[in-house]
This record gives sequence, C-alpha cells and structure tokens, in this order.
Amino acid sequence: MTSQISPEQSAREEELLARVLGSFEHTPDERLRYLLQELVTHLHTFVRTVRLTEPEWNAAIEFLTRVGHMTNQHRQEFVLLSDVLGVSMQTVAVNNEAAGNATEATVLGPFFAQDAPHIENGGDISGGAPGEPAWVEGTVKSVGGAPIPGARIEVWEAGEDGHYDVQHHDGRVYGRARLFADENGEFRFWGLFPTPYPIPDDGPVGDLLQATGRSPYRAAHLHFMVSAPGYRTLVTHIFVRGDELLDKDSVFGVKDSLVHDWSHHSAAEPTPDGRDLRGRRWARVRFDVVLAPGQSVDYGALMA
Repeated sequence: MTSQISPEQSAREEELLARVLGSFEHTPDERLRYLLQELVTHLHTFVRTVRLTEPEWNAAIEFLTRVGHMTNQHRQEFVLLSDVLGVSMQTVAVNNEAAGNATEATVLGPFFAQDAPHIENGGDISGGAPGEPAWVEGTVKSVGGAPIPGARIEVWEAGEDGHYDVQHHDGRVYGRARLFADENGEFRFWGLFPTPYPIPDDGPVGDLLQATGRSPYRAAHLHFMVSAPGYRTLVTHIFVRGDELLDKDSVFGVKDSLVHDWSHHSAAEPTPDGRDLRGRRWARVRFDVVLAPGQSVDYGALMA
C-alpha cells in the first residue's frame, strides 16, 4: 500500500524512520543496538504497509495494557500471547537447529515450575490428580547412540480436568516431578494419560482467539525438559496419535516426530512394575530422547 502514497509523504515517513534508527546508533551494547534497530524497522514497515489508523493503534495499546494487567506471579499472559501468535515456536525453531537425529524441541509453556519434587525411577508424578494412570519409559542418548547416565528429566502435565497444579494457587502439587536417568540412561515413571485442555482464555488472549475464530485448545501432551552437561537442554512434549487436535493446537507446538502411540490396557493386565492399580485401566508409552551436543540451559534461572 505504500506505493499508493505520494513521494512527498513517503519521504516524510522514511525521514522519521531514519531519525529513530539514528537515535540508537550510540548504544554501547552492539547486540542490543542491532535488536532495537531491526525491531523499529519492522514495526515502522508494518505501520506504513497497513496504513495503521489511530483508533487501531489505540486498540492495540489497550489490548497490550490488558495483557499486562492480567499477568501476575500465577499467570503469564504475555507468554500466552507469544504462544498463540507462533512467536514462541519460531523462537524455539531458531534456537534448536537440527542436529542429526536429536529429538525436536517445542514450547516451554507457562506452567513449568523449577521446584518440582524429586522422585526415583519408577515413581509416580500424578500426586493424586484424577486421570488414567500411564506408564512412561525411555532412554536418554546422544546423537551417536551412547546412553547418557544421570540425565536430568523434568516432567509436568495437567490433570484430567485440564488444569495444572500451579493454576490453583493453594499450594497443591501434582502432575510434575524431577528424576534422573539410571546408569544405562533409562528412565521410567507413572503419570497420567494426557487429555486436551484449553489455554487460559478468560483474558485478552482469549478475546483475540474468539475474535479470529480460533480454538483455545491444546492437543493432549506431556511436557519434558531433559538436560545433561555437554548437551543442549531439550524442552519438548510427547503427543497422542489420533488426537483430533493435533493439527489445531492453539500454540502450534505439535511436530510429527513427537506424536507417539499410547497403548491402553485393562485392569486385568499386569503393570510393568507389578503395581496394583485397584481395578483401573492404564496406558503405556515409550519415549526415547536424543540430546544434541551443546550448552545446557537452566530455565529455572531464566524465569526467576
């Protein structure tokens, strides 16, 4: 649309952009200078291309103000906004370049907690939350196939009702734990068979989804964060094959390689560890993790 304006108007807009870019020329940090100048360039290009009206600008400011007001120690509405715009997944893609057969990464999401309880291999992360028990097992290996003993594994998931423990604000802990791979790089634990749930949609991000005809639902998934010295920290999920939401995930987090087959078993079938499930049916899945070489990241420290 910029081609439809007069040369005089275009020159006026270009002159303003040049002055704003020039204001950052003396920024001491070279990376910060680059980021700000690129951001300004793209923002001005957007405003000029769509010929943004002042009422539209005001509506955008009001929307972002509401996002800020909704954000607190229990809820990060800006993360949700980043997620539904695909910015989170694009950042993941940029920062997790393909490395052989390394497991693909996906979004961290807003419900990671750095103080998850420790469990031993074979323990239960459900914390009494309702849902179908699920046996999860796998091995952590390098791209060369060598097992990684002692790899740290953080897992978290919502309960059958679609809520994470941190959404309750009463201190309850369920659906999350920390464990470590054994001397063979193997891990195993009891969790819950994942079910779809909506991201929090009672705020401005929910209004955005409604206005654009999009669903707030996420495909059913179980979160993993796997790390070890000398390896790139992996943040990923595993999904459920056959879930109707796989191609409609509200945060674009699904990747084909992360969709797994989960088997379901009757209460009469023995569990892998002999656990008595008191007449409940149960599920089972195997998820083998392959870590790429690189530097580990402490996401807990980043979020602190």
